[in-house]
Amino acid sequence: MSNELTKKQLAEIKRAEKLAEEKERVEALCAYEKEYAMYASICGIDEAGRGPLAGPVVAGAVILPKDCRILYINDSKKLSEKRREELFVQIQEEAIACAVGIVSPERIDEINILQATYEAMRQAIGKLSVQPNLLLNDAVTIPEINIKQIPIVKGDAKSISIGAASILAKVTRDHMMYEYDKQYPEYGFAQHKGYGTKAHNEAILTYGPCPIHRMTFLKKLLGQGK
Repeated sequence: MSNELTKKQLAEIKRAEKLAEEKERVEALCAYEKEYAMYASICGIDEAGRGPLAGPVVAGAVILPKDCRILYINDSKKLSEKRREELFVQIQEEAIACAVGIVSPERIDEINILQATYEAMRQAIGKLSVQPNLLLNDAVTIPEINIKQIPIVKGDAKSISIGAASILAKVTRDHMMYEYDKQYPEYGFAQHKGYGTKAHNEAILTYGPCPIHRMTFLKKLLGQGK
């Protein structure tokens, strides 16, 4: 019995240590938010889907309360799908304001992926119910925005606001790709979310592009030059 209790106690100690480490990590994620605490509304901005061959590019914009310390927020790519889904709900519950911008594959082909990403970000900012007065962006400066911006390289792993925006954007886009998978099951969108995996490339070569493919991204694969 004493051995069993000891194991339980050790497990509890380990859990407590892990929780303390996570709280410390999340506190460190708030460094930029603390540095710019004089701004009333700080908004994190990030995108999902710049690289895939299919589907939209999605931007997230999130304004968190200044005392917000949602555990496990991180660069969305570093999280399991289960954790992202849980945080997706929690972020929306706890945020002062949050929104997404979505730009279609057709528009991406029309104006290029960088401009489409900026457009998605402007859309997301424009949909917020609270006007931010500072933007913390993942590595970019968004044109045509009259709000002070701080671009932070790898910001989704350095700022709680940007990390929250990255989760909002990625989960929103993943949900869209699951729906597209039902419409176009032969491409396997639920598995690769539109990225250029071997299976996806083979499906394109077998079935040809579908309406959500970015034609400007397929030129090399389809032998149409650069």
